[in-house]
Amino acid sequence: MENDFDFFMDLVLNHPVQFGIESGFEDLEDIHNEWIKSFLFSEEDETLLAHRGSYKTTCLSIAIAILLVMFPNQTIIFMRKTDTDVMEIVLQVQKLLQSDIFQAFSEALWGKSVTLLKATTTEIDTNLKESNKGTSQLLALGIGASITGKHADIVITDDIVNLKDRVSRAERERTKTQYQELQNVKNRGGRFINTGTPWHKEDAISKMPNVRRYDCYETGLISKEQLEHLRQAMIPSLFAANYELKHIADKDAMFSAPTYIADVSKIANGTAHIDAAYGGSDSTVYTAKKDNVMFGKKWDKHVDDCLNEIELIHKELKLGTIHVENNGDKGYLAKEIKKRGIPVKEYHESQNKFIKIATYLRAEWSNIQWLDTTDPDYMAQVLDYTENAEHDDAPDSAASLIRQTKSKGGWLV
Repeated sequence: MENDFDFFMDLVLNHPVQFGIESGFEDLEDIHNEWIKSFLFSEEDETLLAHRGSYKTTCLSIAIAILLVMFPNQTIIFMRKTDTDVMEIVLQVQKLLQSDIFQAFSEALWGKSVTLLKATTTEIDTNLKESNKGTSQLLALGIGASITGKHADIVITDDIVNLKDRVSRAERERTKTQYQELQNVKNRGGRFINTGTPWHKEDAISKMPNVRRYDCYETGLISKEQLEHLRQAMIPSLFAANYELKHIADKDAMFSAPTYIADVSKIANGTAHIDAAYGGSDSTVYTAKKDNVMFGKKWDKHVDDCLNEIELIHKELKLGTIHVENNGDKGYLAKEIKKRGIPVKEYHESQNKFIKIATYLRAEWSNIQWLDTTDPDYMAQVLDYTENAEHDDAPDSAASLIRQTKSKGGWLV
């Protein structure tokens, strides 16, 4: 292997993922290159949230190994949920440091190979360190460990929030307290690196800064077929947390895991419904339907800002009439849709939302096949729905469309 300073500097600055690939992690891709570079060179505290199976922890271990060689006098505190979780990563970093590419990297930078002077399940110290500090280069701790008197230049948390934080308020508070205590551990001029998966709206991740999210649809690391298998293998709340990075309720939830299909032609010549937002915290929601096939899309913005995209989707799906209620806008939305040459049917809403959703959407749920292009945000709101849900635009729109297209004789086309 080429033992050249310029070669390794270029590798670190532009292609650090290669350190992982050369060490046996052959499934790493370009997106992981960006993650590792961010861990290495970001000047601000950062939080990376990525779905399960995205190799985020692998990227973190590669970044830690590079940091230990490049900046041997810096100290790192690494925290995971349990002591067992910590051990796994520390041992992985030790193996990386002993690999050929890291040995050559050390030779290129310092004229000597890297040797592990301390290699326990919680600490790593190498011969590259010149500091007289008694602390190890890497100290790893479980979330329950005492951090009194400890300090570090880089503080890293990885998966300190898990299922326990979802189901236990006491656990959420304990984790948040420990995370806040870590603020006192970071040395002046130091930084935080956080990675993980959100489990609850009030968990410790809600306190973390500069969040970047990479869900299962954005990374492209999991195929549609694999996602469908995963979706069917777990309850909706677990799938949403682990792969879509969303919070949905499972206790008292009205709807189970949806059934998805890929054949978009099955919705052609169907109808649609718009639940419009005119400000505040409401969302604009578009629902489409033909027989038992449905599609949904959600936007957190004013309906006027959504109409161009709605028109495009409506034409791509080859749909007909759009149903809209005229209670609040006195027919405004219907007029705007008519201007675009799309047939509209207005109605006055008088039914209680919960009764409507329970009567129509819940009753038909097991028969509905959702297009797999349905917006995850839309579906998350449906699956999160309970009588006391804060937001109900998506299930309300779906229930309204089912009601509007049902007749005594069956489905209207």
